[in-house]
Amino acid sequence: MINRLQKAGYEKASPLAIPGYLMRSPKGVEVDVLFGNALWLEEALARPQLDAAGYPVVALPYLVLLKLTASRTQDWADIPRMLGLASDEQLNEIRAMVARYSPEDKDDLESLIFLGKQEMQ
Repeated sequence: MINRLQKAGYEKASPLAIPGYLMRSPKGVEVDVLFGNALWLEEALARPQLDAAGYPVVALPYLVLLKLTASRTQDWADIPRMLGLASDEQLNEIRAMVARYSPEDKDDLESLIFLGKQEMQ
């Protein structure tokens, strides 16, 4: 994958704290390229969402899973902000994904949802 991106003009900007690289497109757009073998990875890649600019991105439930497994302080700090803005429908989908793929994090998820809702009030 990295070789294909480099042939397309992308440059490695820096390694990430989790397996992967921050890469920069020929137009200067930064892209996180992550490596992994999580059980939910293929499912996440098959169900992308589009961001405000129309680029495909990992859907929120998978992003939460990714940040939970990254275990970096910044990732855990990001989660309440994301969850505080999530709809009830999105929260239920996130709960289902965490229960399925990371059940050991269910209690932490509820705490992070609570903190996020408090922060957004």
